[in-house]
Amino acid sequence: MVIFDSSTIILLSKIDMLEMFISHYPGKVFIPEKVKAEVCREGREETPLIVKLIEDKKIRVSKVMNSALTRKLMDDFTIDAGEAEVLILALQEKALLIATDDKNTIRACKMLKIDFTTAIAILIRAFEKKFVDKEDALMKLQRLVAVARYKQTIIEDAKKQIEGSL
Repeated sequence: MVIFDSSTIILLSKIDMLEMFISHYPGKVFIPEKVKAEVCREGREETPLIVKLIEDKKIRVSKVMNSALTRKLMDDFTIDAGEAEVLILALQEKALLIATDDKNTIRACKMLKIDFTTAIAILIRAFEKKFVDKEDALMKLQRLVAVARYKQTIIEDAKKQIEGSL
């Protein structure tokens, strides 16, 4: 099971990798209700795709009941409600992985000993598994750079991993 936060589901959607990830991921894909509310807002370019994936039950929406814990995680890690719900859902369901590109949520995952991945890591893994070729991977990486805030060292490392492969 993987649980997505808003940032990563949006980024993968913007680089046309969300459906590919979901179709190749062997487990279930979940988002909490707060994340659904954030990513399915009217007027967002990725909303129709995400709504369709939810309707087709390729992304499952789960309710988090513990509002006190949500507030505590928000305060402790300086994260939004959606990210706090992702953490709670991961702990509650013993999820294998959280997909997040949020710096503070990554920090929380490390402290709570929850495995995580990012949109760049998913892109690199898709390239390694030959779901995308080198040219397409580099193009998607450039699109990620245009729509997300990554440290230059992370971008350079990703580019080296893609370009350095045969």
